[in-house]
Amino acid sequence: MKKSLLAAALIAPFLTGCVIAVSDGETETHWAGKNSSSWETKNKNNREAISELAMDSSYQSVLTKLKTPDFTELLKKGDDVFQILFYVTHSVHSDGKTTKDECTPLIFKNDKLVGMGESALGMINN
Repeated sequence: MKKSLLAAALIAPFLTGCVIAVSDGETETHWAGKNSSSWETKNKNNREAISELAMDSSYQSVLTKLKTPDFTELLKKGDDVFQILFYVTHSVHSDGKTTKDECTPLIFKNDKLVGMGESALGMINN
């Protein structure tokens, strides 16, 4: 018995363990505390801010309100300059990556907001 205990005591420092975590691709952020900003909160805040925008808002005023967009595009068509800002508004889950299909596009023509959403984006492509 004493030999077994002695052997176990000598071997214990050399034993290591392995932990395997399994995930379905979604993360939970409630553990981060009340002051953390989750992807769901960002989506909600962007939706609320976009819903309050008025047509003909200036490009700069929208940037001031919504901050840095997730994606941007710039296009010149004839004499008109189109700027498209994409803000994440409808992510399905937090995978750490934002794609344009999770965003709402804001379309500016010559520095004025002229539309938002996929249908408005389609209008400048015609």
